Amino acid sequence: MGESGPIRVVVAKPGLDGHDRGVKVIARALRDAGMEVIYTGLHQTPEQVVDTAIQEDADAVGLSILSGAHNTLFQKVLELLGERDAQDILVFGGGIIPEDDIPELKSLGVAEIFTPGVPTNEIVDWVRSHVRQVPA
Repeated sequence: MGESGPIRVVVAKPGLDGHDRGVKVIARALRDAGMEVIYTGLHQTPEQVVDTAIQEDADAVGLSILSGAHNTLFQKVLELLGERDAQDILVFGGGIIPEDDIPELKSLGVAEIFTPGVPTNEIVDWVRSHVRQVPA
């Protein structure tokens, strides 16, 4: 995890989902709030997401999942972070995720899930308050 400077967030679209307007809005909001944002693009594997997060010294990973594969994809990303001794990287996400699935995702280690309609400033504020930031 980055110890100084701006918060670094990798935002990713894992799986087969081809819709990325929402994740781009979130990436822009985080960037405009002074964070360094790395957007991985569409159709990323969990392995690619974790590789990027580690290479970029990310403080957090935000996954956007609309495809219905959220349970599998979040779990795999968390497992891979653990295997790479990078469980200090905060994982959060959003998308079309049924309310009933959120408690299970949180029990796996997902820090927060944002459902459609959450204002971007709430996501920015949440990231700021959950990632330790030390001024550069």
